[in-house]
Amino acid sequence: MFVLVEMVDTVRIPPWNFQRQLNDAIAEELNKKLANKVVYNVGLCICLYDITKLDDSYIFPGDGASHTKVHFRYVVFHPFLDEILVGKIKYCSQEGVHGKFPFPFPSHETVLHWFHCLITS
Repeated sequence: MFVLVEMVDTVRIPPWNFQRQLNDAIAEELNKKLANKVVYNVGLCICLYDITKLDDSYIFPGDGASHTKVHFRYVVFHPFLDEILVGKIKYCSQEGVHGKFPFPFPSHETVLHWFHCLITS
């Protein structure tokens, strides 16, 4: 259900964040980019777990920001095939089935969209 996924990305740190610690600035940018987003073939990204490796930072001409290649692990919600999730169905519409699950998400973010649903009685 919840898994750690190793990822690699190039993170852009704007100049006004140069006074902060590099790890803190990178963590903030990664969470802005990935948290509460669905990554294809990975799952719903929850939050940054840790940064495993930082490569050198570069500043490109015409851009005052630094660009750093980062290796990191991210907590991802990825239900497995045939996994059973227990929850309450809130409502059903043409958009899909909306349910409430006992996960530690804020109440306005607990709606999960599924492309294929099998509801049995």
